[in-house]
Amino acid sequence: MAPPVPLLAVRGSDGTSLLRGPPHCEPHAAFQRDCRPSRCVTFSRDGTLFGWCNGQNVSVVNPSDGAVVSTFDLPKTALLEFSPLNNILVTWQLYTKTQDSPQGEANLQLWELRSGRLIKALYQKKVESWCPSWSEDEKICVRIVNNELHFYENNDFDSIANKLHMQKVSDFALSPGAQPSKVAVYVPGSKGAPSFVRLYQYPAFGGPTAALANKSFFKADRVTMHWNKKASAVLVTASTEVDKTGASYYGEQTLHYLGVNGETALVQLSKNGPIYDVAWSPSSTEFCVVYGFMPAKATVFNLKCDPVYDFGTGPRNAAYYSPQGHILILAGFGNLRGQMEVWDAKNYKQVSKPQAPDATHFSWCPDGEHIVTATCSPRLRVSNGYKIWHYTGSVLQKWDVAAGSELWEVRWQLLPNGSFPERPIKYQAAPSQLGSTQAPPTQAYRPPALRHLPATPSSKLHEDEPPQDLRPGASGEKSLSKSALKNQRKREAKKAAKQETKPEPEPPTDPAPVTNSQSEASSGDPEVEKKIKNLKKKLKAIEELKEQQASGKVLQKNQVEKIEKEEQLLKELQELQIGQ
Repeated sequence: MAPPVPLLAVRGSDGTSLLRGPPHCEPHAAFQRDCRPSRCVTFSRDGTLFGWCNGQNVSVVNPSDGAVVSTFDLPKTALLEFSPLNNILVTWQLYTKTQDSPQGEANLQLWELRSGRLIKALYQKKVESWCPSWSEDEKICVRIVNNELHFYENNDFDSIANKLHMQKVSDFALSPGAQPSKVAVYVPGSKGAPSFVRLYQYPAFGGPTAALANKSFFKADRVTMHWNKKASAVLVTASTEVDKTGASYYGEQTLHYLGVNGETALVQLSKNGPIYDVAWSPSSTEFCVVYGFMPAKATVFNLKCDPVYDFGTGPRNAAYYSPQGHILILAGFGNLRGQMEVWDAKNYKQVSKPQAPDATHFSWCPDGEHIVTATCSPRLRVSNGYKIWHYTGSVLQKWDVAAGSELWEVRWQLLPNGSFPERPIKYQAAPSQLGSTQAPPTQAYRPPALRHLPATPSSKLHEDEPPQDLRPGASGEKSLSKSALKNQRKREAKKAAKQETKPEPEPPTDPAPVTNSQSEASSGDPEVEKKIKNLKKKLKAIEELKEQQASGKVLQKNQVEKIEKEEQLLKELQELQIGQ
């Protein structure tokens, strides 16, 4: 059976449309384009439903044939979501108060999708965590209300089946996958007490030993929790709004690991700076972290939080695994140039290095072969449009909005797991009429005084770190500790740079240079030895200045005068050593 063809939803000022593709996305014949601007669009998890709000009503259709499933008179709807089994449609609109309704109206509504019946209307003032979280079989639904978690069973929202009440619970994350469901809860610290995250298995919430795992930490104003696909572990990124040391504009971040088996750890990162992104591999056995001051590092860790592969440094702030987990893309969007590094996630070989400038959106197609990048408003109001890529770097399609129009969102249709099997990775660029956009080699800024000279390592603004395979047995260096290995590489890099910049040795001239035998000679006179030691120190400094001058560095006047005194110092040294 041939795999399905994914759809791409496009929302903008010109309306909402569905495109059929890739590699070349064409308008989907079964869907009639809605010319009215839409507030939001969404697909169900299995891709069998598509919903949108056009400012007049909310419509739900079957995207395969365009058949209307339900229509709701909800013109103010700002967000939509389907429950995992498509039994319930959740709609949210801004919470408002009026003279007729000083308490406000219930702005979170749960609708039975097939009949259109309103199941429950709830109050949800904040947009954060607006949507209730379901287990995949819809047996459990949970939402946060006044610092406690309310659990509902079998979509019965008239009675609360369970509550998890702790001191000021401010966030939670329900695990994916089958039963038994697990939940991670975050409680911020107060009055000198640390913040903490705890894992529970539903419905065992009582007793001091009920928690599967517990991790406490300081310096956390907020957290982001990431479950892996198998629900065996969760990663917690703890962030502060302000870095009290003044080292970072983005505050401080730390990364913590919690396993359902009770194991916890602080993930040790080898470079200081912000944590830009954390991504679990679909295999649930490893995760990638992008971190550190620019140029940022990217490292893959295993479940023991040991580094497996270090991708070195580069202009990046995001990581994206393909749905099958066989490809990893490291990208730099936002205030970066849009460079993408495509890697074979199993063999750690680079496949391509395309560039998507001004991109504000990136997402993988469910087939694991194609990606879409887009420039959307309001993030950028110029050059709006999207590109369809093959992961080898080829641009297969480029679409720009008409003058005066805006693109607001593009979204791939979700499809069930296993719809597209993993394919062998190709390293040769896919054929395309638009070609590829491999990133041009970048050069560090060089001041005008050095531009007429050849580039040397000493003129770099920062030292680029190459990728390193940290797996056991990958190299003979693994017998060293991590710190010793890092120091050894730094010494080797410094030595190599020094050898490149060192001028060719000239034949010795009179007076003869000092030999080791001369330096080892001792007259027994402490004053003479002290003078010899000082002269050698000055001569060594002169040698370093000469090396810097040969590499193109402009010396100051006093440094030039030191070099001119070299012959005089050599003569004095020779006289002292002869008189010994």
